[in-house]
Amino acid sequence: MSVGSFVFMLHSHLPYYRKAGMWPFGEENLYECMAHSYIPILNAVNELLNEGIKAKLTIGLTPILAEQLNDEHLKQGFVSYIDARIKAAQEDINRYPNDSVAHSQHLEYLAKYYFNWFSEIKNSFNKYNRDLIGEFRRLQDLGAIEITTSAATHGFLPLLSKDSSLNAQLKTGVEAYKKMFGRKPRGAWMPECAYRPGYEATAPDGSKYYRPAIEVSLQNNEIEYVFVESHQIEGGVSVGSTRSIGIYGNIEYIPLPARESTGLTTYEAYWMSEAKVAVMGRNHEGGYQVWSAADGYPGDGCYREFHKKDDNSGLHYWRITSSASGLGEKMLYDPVLAMSRINENSDHYTNFLYHRLNDYKKATGKEGLVMVSFDTELYGHWWFEGVEFIKQTIKKMDKTVKRQTASEYLDANQPTAAVQLPESSWGQGGHFWVWQNHQTEWMWPIIHGAERRVESIVSKYPTIPQNKVLHRALNQMVRENLLLQSSDWPFLVTTWQARDYAVERFRKHQENFENLARMIETNSIDEGYLQNLESIDNAFADIDYRVFTQIGEGTLPQATEQLMPLYL
Repeated sequence: MSVGSFVFMLHSHLPYYRKAGMWPFGEENLYECMAHSYIPILNAVNELLNEGIKAKLTIGLTPILAEQLNDEHLKQGFVSYIDARIKAAQEDINRYPNDSVAHSQHLEYLAKYYFNWFSEIKNSFNKYNRDLIGEFRRLQDLGAIEITTSAATHGFLPLLSKDSSLNAQLKTGVEAYKKMFGRKPRGAWMPECAYRPGYEATAPDGSKYYRPAIEVSLQNNEIEYVFVESHQIEGGVSVGSTRSIGIYGNIEYIPLPARESTGLTTYEAYWMSEAKVAVMGRNHEGGYQVWSAADGYPGDGCYREFHKKDDNSGLHYWRITSSASGLGEKMLYDPVLAMSRINENSDHYTNFLYHRLNDYKKATGKEGLVMVSFDTELYGHWWFEGVEFIKQTIKKMDKTVKRQTASEYLDANQPTAAVQLPESSWGQGGHFWVWQNHQTEWMWPIIHGAERRVESIVSKYPTIPQNKVLHRALNQMVRENLLLQSSDWPFLVTTWQARDYAVERFRKHQENFENLARMIETNSIDEGYLQNLESIDNAFADIDYRVFTQIGEGTLPQATEQLMPLYL
């Protein structure tokens, strides 16, 4: 007899790295995630399928990431990257054993381990015909996984000033998904789980109008459901207020006060308030058990240390050892010991999930939902053993817990009430601070100015022009505008992870956009300049510039009609 449902959601996203640097920021970041996360996850799903088990993972691929995985330049770059890793491991095998190096026999063992590991990743890439998107599609068609979409370039939707931008981000993402996966997406990941409700806005002429909540744009683009953080549904203090997610330089962080409890839980899905779009909240305890480096599984001392690398090969030969040990105090990694710990952790997690659902059922008499969502890159890239954890958890899950994709859960459990979400995100403090603060505030007038300018230009060409160069310029202009809107740039500035790189990238897309806009406005398009940009920023080949057509601004209604009574 079932105690409830479990939805395991992986959100996959990286910035647009194509031809924009290699290391430490650039294409190599994509190659690392392909090798350590995306290919191992495909392998794990296939291995489970060969055992007669459908993983039922819900895997989000942001459109800008999917475009890069589908790109021939980046596919070839990945082959070069993986060949270099294999060569580095071979050179380390030749270096060891070495009597002048402590534990050199174990280092030789680890070098052979990595040689075999990277060779297998390359074999898998070739087995998938270098087409990871095609393999994701095949597994979705077999019912082993469900793939969701997102905004085209992961734009921070609540801070965009024009509904045409919301529509362009979502519509471009949906159309790219249809092209790659041969069907329309049902679900989407709101970038950064960022949400804003509808509000009274002021038009340029001073008149008032009602700007709809984000779910209206979602519904207009046929999105049926999204995910949010637990505090966005339950109220209280956000997870981000109690944990550190980065080093923020000299930025003053002022958390919002805790919201009152809403009385709602994440054990069920809800309708959003202004459109028939379902929303599922991450189960706080189920997520915390995994992602917390301090209290969760990835911080175990037996697991591989991410931050320490061999000076010659760059390979990871050490384990975490303890949270208190410095990089010079790390013990050598033991893959066998790590896999033993994965066995223990997956046992614990499956029991943990069962008891969460069973306790809820005992308390309410209803079968509940535990939905957990994580960055895909946590598994494999950051937590090297994480993909095996996913596989073991799926294999061990008791049949009394229904493993379902998000769509399968919603098809069987339609929401019965709506929720009014606050302005919020899953960033630190639960609001917009990570993306809008005194270090990033200069970015938003530039983004908003580009929004107005692109609307103005597009409005002059309601019909695709016969001039093919002009048509190409219009399409490239909106590509650059979408890339300018990426939430990655302000995030990287705030966290100082790649501050200079992010500023450079933002300024470059601003320059590209403004140059193209000026050329179109003055009827002086430099085709050589255009061709060069098309060879670099080539995402969304089938984009239609008219996706940025202005959306009418109506008058403020007397009341906003709701779908059903709200729990406030």
